[in-house]
This record gives sequence, structure tokens and C-alpha cells, in this order.
Amino acid sequence: MPAILETRDLQKQFESGELSVEALRGIRLQVQAGEFLAIMGPSGSGKSTLLHLLGALDVASEGEVLLHGDPLTQLNDDERARIRRRQIGFIFQSFNLLPTLTASENVALPLLLDGQNPKVALERAHTALALVDLSARAGHRPDQLSGGEQQRVAIARALASKPQIVLADEPTGNLDRAAGERLLQILRRACDEDRQTIVMVTHDPYAASCADRVVFLIDGKLSGELSGPQLSLAAISETLAGIEGG
Repeated sequence: MPAILETRDLQKQFESGELSVEALRGIRLQVQAGEFLAIMGPSGSGKSTLLHLLGALDVASEGEVLLHGDPLTQLNDDERARIRRRQIGFIFQSFNLLPTLTASENVALPLLLDGQNPKVALERAHTALALVDLSARAGHRPDQLSGGEQQRVAIARALASKPQIVLADEPTGNLDRAAGERLLQILRRACDEDRQTIVMVTHDPYAASCADRVVFLIDGKLSGELSGPQLSLAAISETLAGIEGG
């Protein structure tokens, strides 16, 4: 079966004054439809850069990102934006909620921007908020919600359009253990029950242990992976410690 997402010799450089920083160096990666993939590595290893390229939020310096076998580099800005609205949901660590909108309005906003009927968009927003147990908070603005509730609104927003792919950047980073576990259960359910593909960047070995496969990055290169019987909290922690200590 063809991968839903694939990278071929993916490279990304950033210019800083007269310096050129290599964030990614020749990444080759395949993500299967319905897979829950975790990406781990030290700070500065290129994890978030890779996630942004997979989600068409940025373009590679060299190499390709393919969605359903089609290269994203051949698309113009409008076509990439359409893919982001319709096929990819994003969960950011900083939530990115608009402070003047209620929870339901924040969730509905991407649907409205994509031209959906306002009534339908709000119905889908309320359905998504119910999935994350926030129906009772639908009319509250972000400053009236706890950090964990704001993160669940962000999850609902990512899931409301029923995207094929959900990209999550350190989704448990600002949450306590209980809220983080709740979030991971939601992502796991989206993968298992709705066959959505999840790609999650995380520093947390426990969060990574909820995935089907973990890949490790160091200095912009893939440095191994764990899956199947190898995938345990102890193995993830040991591998990560070896990478960070090496």
C-alpha cells in the first residue's frame, strides 16, 4: 500500500546572516494511512521543521514531500492552503486560539474559512467539542478556560473537518499528566476508530509509547526507530537517552 505521506531526501536550510543552518539533511520517511507515528529527538534536531514540511506549512530546500504519492513542491500557495484546510489538521503546543471567539467559534473558524455553511460549521464544531468532553464549555472564550481545556479545543478544531492526517507538535508539553493522558486517548481513538493518520512530535517517552512507531532525529538526520515488540516505555527512554547523551 502506498504511503499517505512520504519524504525523499528531504533537506531544509535556514539562513541566519551569513550562516546557513542545516535543519534537515536527507530525510527519507514513510507514514502509512491510519498509523500513529511519534517523532523524537533532542531540541534543535529538526522535529518541528519536519512536521511543518509534512503539513505544507513550509517548503523544502531540496527533496520532496509526497501526499498520496503527489509531490507538494509542484503545488502553488493556494493549492497548499487548500490541502491544509481539507486534508490536514494541526495541533500546536501554543493552542493558537483567537481570544475574542468562543470555543465553538474557534473550532468552526477553519470550516467557515473553507466556505462551509455557518450552521453546518457550528454543528460540526459542537460535535467535535463533544468528542473532547467540552460541550458544556462551548460558549466560553479562551481566557475562561483552563490550559487543558484550551488544548482540547485545539484538538477539536483539528478534528472537526475529519482530516485524513493530524499533525501534533508537542501536544502534551503544557499539560499535567492527567490532561496529557486524556489528550493521548483522544488521538489514539482518532487513529483506531476513525483511521486518521497521526504524526506527533514529542519529548515525552510516555506520550511516544502510545504510538505505533517512534522515529528518532539527531542533527537533522534519522537515527533509528522502534515499533512492534520493541516499542516500550523503557526502550524509548533508553534510546532517547543514548541519542541525547551521544
